[in-house]
Amino acid sequence: MSIALYIIVMAGVTYLIRMLPFAFFRKRIKSVFLRSFLYYIPYAVLAAMTFPAIFYSTGNYITASVGTVVALVLAYFKLPLIIVSLAASFAAFGVGFFV
Repeated sequence: MSIALYIIVMAGVTYLIRMLPFAFFRKRIKSVFLRSFLYYIPYAVLAAMTFPAIFYSTGNYITASVGTVVALVLAYFKLPLIIVSLAASFAAFGVGFFV
């Protein structure tokens, strides 16, 4: 239930933030800062909702940190999402045997 609630809240927040400028501004937004701010809001909201869930998911900060680092490194090299998620899961699972 909490995952569905997170998704609904994230969708609502990102929709409102992207919709409000269209409701208030009739002309095209020319400010580069404001345009880039509105562009990155969905990513920031998603990260703010995802990272706490990552570190509480395994019950151990070490396994969660190892999985996160593996995911970030593989994502940096632009590997497919399925490979990133599987490698991060296996890394956290493997470290769990030693911690």
